[in-house]
Amino acid sequence: MMFRMIVIVAGLALALAAPAEAQTPRKGGTIRMTAPYGSSFTSLDIHTTQRAQDEIYAKALHRSLYVWDSAEGKPVPELAKEVVVSEGGLVYIFKLRDDAYFHNGRKMTADDIIWSFNRIMDGTKAYPGARYVRIIEGAAAVEKGQAKEISGLKKIDDFTLEMKLTEKVDPGFYFFTALTSIYPADEGGKDSFIQHPIGLGPFKFVEHVPGSRIVLERWDKFYKPGKPYADKVIVSIMGEAAARDVAFRNKEIDTSVLGPAQYVAYQADPNLKGTIVEVAEVFTRYMGMNPAFKPFADKRVRQAINYAIDSDLIINKLVKGKAYRATSWLPLTSPAYDKAMKPYPYDPAKAKQLLTEAGYPNGFEFEWTTSQNESWGLPIVSAVIPMLDKVGIKAKVKQVETAVLAEVVRTGDYQAFIYSQQSGPDPLAALKCFHSSTPQPACNYMNFKNPDFDKILDEAGQTADVAKRNQLLQKANAFLYEEAPVWFFNYNKAVMAVQPWLHGIQQNPTELTHQNAEELWVDETSPAK
Repeated sequence: MMFRMIVIVAGLALALAAPAEAQTPRKGGTIRMTAPYGSSFTSLDIHTTQRAQDEIYAKALHRSLYVWDSAEGKPVPELAKEVVVSEGGLVYIFKLRDDAYFHNGRKMTADDIIWSFNRIMDGTKAYPGARYVRIIEGAAAVEKGQAKEISGLKKIDDFTLEMKLTEKVDPGFYFFTALTSIYPADEGGKDSFIQHPIGLGPFKFVEHVPGSRIVLERWDKFYKPGKPYADKVIVSIMGEAAARDVAFRNKEIDTSVLGPAQYVAYQADPNLKGTIVEVAEVFTRYMGMNPAFKPFADKRVRQAINYAIDSDLIINKLVKGKAYRATSWLPLTSPAYDKAMKPYPYDPAKAKQLLTEAGYPNGFEFEWTTSQNESWGLPIVSAVIPMLDKVGIKAKVKQVETAVLAEVVRTGDYQAFIYSQQSGPDPLAALKCFHSSTPQPACNYMNFKNPDFDKILDEAGQTADVAKRNQLLQKANAFLYEEAPVWFFNYNKAVMAVQPWLHGIQQNPTELTHQNAEELWVDETSPAK
């Protein structure tokens, strides 16, 4: 048997955002981060929630099999010291770290990984991470209740795990998010775990004040020598951009996600423009349409909506240029992005023509569910309504809190919604959200089903040739453009203000707020000692 070996040096140090930060990190102090995407955390059980808001604290508290390395621009093994690949890229042997301790003091073993992945595949719970674990052979059988354990996971010994995949993909792209965090098998299923979670991360849980903050403190047995640097991490909930702005200017927080108005203001302020970190993220903003609602079942109606909206005007005037125009689903940073593809032009006459052909010459009315989010919520909806009205389509607004919207989207309880969804870094995983086999709660929120689309994706999944795979994925992305299951709005440009005393911030394109907390440190100028 031929083996291809990938050896990873344990404790790979991630590059800092700026070369000037190559000074010796200081021990101690408190890192004060913000959770900017709503007025609450959804749950302290990260397996249950796909919200970016929850992963901010989870990146400090938990660890997954892989971690995203922004310097390399790819996922690298985190809980394994060595990975051996065989059988044409379908079998992975993970030589696990023997120095990873849970916050209850117990050493992690292969049993904990197997238990965690089996838990995520419990079909009665519809855990969002199931979309990733499903690439392991036998995982779908557990999800359907046909098996108790994932057949493709085998414990060789306490620190050796065999994983068989169904497709020739890099599992790193599937197992770096907090949705696939490894829980302690003896504690993860207990009711008490949700109140007091136990992880493998650099910081252990101290308290959760609902609607306010999560407090974590240094875990002294963390497996990376000398890390974490800080004594404490506080993640404060601040859903309002104006509140974050005041807190940042008053030096009460170390990081602040900037809304469009702040982005313009901070660029113009000589005291603040040096605090800006920005990166093109792998997120697509869109309006999802429910095909069970009769007008949206017709492709021509969905296309008409794309023609009826002047997306460029909204991006320039409302989003203040803090975004990139979307062509189809895959973002600019995707290896399968097609530079030759042009977005839907603003063409109300074409929209009217398509509506007439579809049998709606006078338009129709629908309910549009939205949150208050200023970049992809109510302000955007309010700007779109008169544009749709111009072609005869009337939209009634239903406003909900962000956490409620996440549930509405997962359950399909809507006619249309507006949202921001991860569309990378792996293009195959991103497009899988439109595959017929992906359940609605996992990420197929529009319940999109098309056998021709499935066929292209299935072929891409069995192709080892990267160039050929990207070609197939471009074709699948063009297919979605034509089918228009959504209004393609924009790709996010993430912008975060970072205080000058906080060091080690990575330009993370998978979500700028998701930082590996063990790499962060504060110098002596920080007000939080």
